[in-house]
Amino acid sequence: MTRHPEPRTDDLDLPAAVLWDMDGTIVDTEPSWIAEEYLLVEEAGGRWSQEDAHDLVGQDLLTSAGMILERTPVQGDPEQVVRRLLEGVVARTRAHVPWRPGARELLASLRAHGVPCALVTMSWNELADVLVEQLPPGTFDTVVTGDQVSRGKPDPEAYLEAARRLGVDPARAVAIEDSPTGATSSTAAGVPTLVVPHTVAVPSIPGTMQVGSLAGLEPADLAQVVRSLSSELHPEQRVDGVDDES
Repeated sequence: MTRHPEPRTDDLDLPAAVLWDMDGTIVDTEPSWIAEEYLLVEEAGGRWSQEDAHDLVGQDLLTSAGMILERTPVQGDPEQVVRRLLEGVVARTRAHVPWRPGARELLASLRAHGVPCALVTMSWNELADVLVEQLPPGTFDTVVTGDQVSRGKPDPEAYLEAARRLGVDPARAVAIEDSPTGATSSTAAGVPTLVVPHTVAVPSIPGTMQVGSLAGLEPADLAQVVRSLSSELHPEQRVDGVDDES
């Protein structure tokens, strides 16, 4: 288990953990996924639209591949489609990591305050590794990828697995998401969720609040998300001191 720096003594309320989506939340990889979808479909002689592309945002990759196979002349099985898309996105991301505003700064602040973080992404391990390699060692205490779970987002499995690995109560953690599919997954797992919409609009979902950007946010702001939203997801619990197990 990675050892984090000791929290400062002047820190008051902190979330028990922060569970991060990746694509569109930490890095702006959605344009790369969409570009690779267009290339794949056009090479097969089909047509792809922005509406089609937006339907795939936040989905499990095998689900996305199945949608491509259903809607276009692309041939193969879902795993072959995922591998083709993933190869292109990994190459694009290695060439240039498109960071989302405020994400790296908030990750660094959480680490400095000793708050555990998990990466919870439907991308597969190859792409998650590209991100992890670009961040300081120990930024994430665990990484849950789409090829590690049997049911992808919007199912809650990935978020429940991340909370289990960290040993935290989902009600005392906070998730950071950018899509309706991801926010449905995290709230279904009972995790208060901060939504930062990006490629697609996100409707109001119980247990979520929205902000325009992560820029300028601090760990204490995420603790306020837990205090504000936990009762919506867990009406039987009252979360006052966020990091207080009493």
